[in-house]
Amino acid sequence: MSEEEFKRHIAYKFRIGDIISGNPVLDADRFKFLEIGDRHVVRVNIIANIVEKFVQDQEKKFASVTLDDASGQIKLKTFGDDIAKFEKFSQGDTVQVIGLLRSWNNEVYIIPEIIKSRTPEYLLLRKLETDLDKPKQISKEQSTAIKTKILEILKKEEDNGGADIEKMITDLPESPQTINLEIKKLLEEGIAYEPRPGKLRYLG
Repeated sequence: MSEEEFKRHIAYKFRIGDIISGNPVLDADRFKFLEIGDRHVVRVNIIANIVEKFVQDQEKKFASVTLDDASGQIKLKTFGDDIAKFEKFSQGDTVQVIGLLRSWNNEVYIIPEIIKSRTPEYLLLRKLETDLDKPKQISKEQSTAIKTKILEILKKEEDNGGADIEKMITDLPESPQTINLEIKKLLEEGIAYEPRPGKLRYLG
C-alpha cells in the first residue's frame, strides 16, 4: 500500500456487526469503499476473538482467520509470504486488527496490516467506545478548537516522527468520532498525512 493511500484513509473503530451491515460500493468489479452511515470506510480498527484459523502453506500460500466480537463474524485473508502474520495467533486469542476492507463474491473481508494480541477486556472497551461514539453536532468554533489542539500535538511530536492517533484519541476529551472527523479534514486538506498506520504527521 502506498504512502498516498495512507494519507487518504483513517482506520475507523467499528464492531464487526457495523461492518457486515455496511453497503459495499464498487467501481465496475473493484471495491472502492464500504458505506457505513455517512462514512466511506476503507480501513478499519477492530478488536475480536479468533474462532477459526486456516493456513495453506504450499505453492499457492493462503491464510484465513475468522474473527468474532459477539456482534458478528468477519474474515481476515492474507496471501503469499504475508501468511506469516498469523503464525503466532491461535483459535481463542483476542486480537486488535488494523486493515484494509475488500469485497469478493458479496463477502466483505479484511486484509490485515497490523495484528496485535489483546486481553479479553479490550472487547468490552471497544463495545463501550462504539456505543458511546454516536454522531454529535458540533459548532464551527468547537471544530476549530479541536483542530487547533490536534495541530499543537502534531507540531510537538514532529521530532518523534509524528503523533500516535490512538494516543491522541485517548488523551483528548472529545469523542473519538469528533477527533477522527477533524483528523480526516486535516488529511483531506493536505495539512497532515499518515506516514504509516496509526501515525499522523504535520505537513503545514
